[in-house]
Amino acid sequence: MFDIIKAVILGIVEGITEFLPISSTGHLVLVDEFIKMQQSKQFTDMFNVVIQLGAIMAVVVIYFHKLNPLSPRKSSTEKRDTWTLWWKVLLAVIPSIIVGLPLNDWMDAHLMNWAVVSAALIVYGILFIVVENHNKALTPRFSNLKTLPYTTALFIGCFQLLSLIPGTSRSGATILGAILIGTSRYVATEFSFFMAIPTMFGASLLKLLKFFAHGGTLVGIQGVVLAVGVVVSFVVAYLSIRFLLDYIKKNDFKVFGWYRIILGIIVIAYFGITTVMG
Repeated sequence: MFDIIKAVILGIVEGITEFLPISSTGHLVLVDEFIKMQQSKQFTDMFNVVIQLGAIMAVVVIYFHKLNPLSPRKSSTEKRDTWTLWWKVLLAVIPSIIVGLPLNDWMDAHLMNWAVVSAALIVYGILFIVVENHNKALTPRFSNLKTLPYTTALFIGCFQLLSLIPGTSRSGATILGAILIGTSRYVATEFSFFMAIPTMFGASLLKLLKFFAHGGTLVGIQGVVLAVGVVVSFVVAYLSIRFLLDYIKKNDFKVFGWYRIILGIIVIAYFGITTVMG
């Protein structure tokens, strides 16, 4: 019963932080210090990745019509534009497949710690503030997904590689990169959402395959715990995405930069004190 409550809390954290550029990993690392499931580390590691499926389904639901190239309500031109958008998205995730897959296990083993997470939180928090200040008087070159070139989509995909470092934030890296190379905040945010679909479906599937390949099984209450985490993540992510889309119509990302810096300092302070006292 307690693990179900913990799954609800972790689902809420994942749903809020997955698409806001504040790092879901950074938050889950911190929350894990206070809310530990009474499950194996193997299950917990899998759980923290697979609950992302709920967040991704929120994107699919919100953008189902826009992303569906087979919709009977679309004209032939609109269907062609939708296929073109998908080709740009798939092109953008290629760098993560080429680089991310071989390094996945190494990253988990060597970089999943509070020092790396806190540093990434602070560095990218500062970058958000610097980039927003620099771009304040600039007019974006790309204010519509239809005008986004394939080369720009690929460059945004290269920025997604930065999110292999825990604490960076996948959405944060792609949004920041997209803004740097000339997209509007809205286009950067939407394209980041769309890139998340193949990226995170792939990451979740890989984690599940590794879990079962290494002898993992969903026994007892584990299946219920995982399902609860996914469902809660979906509901909260749906609300979070709606909030972000409305927020960026009139505001910039600097508030998230300041939030990241403050959270990074909190992580350093907490783990630093814990290490000294331990």
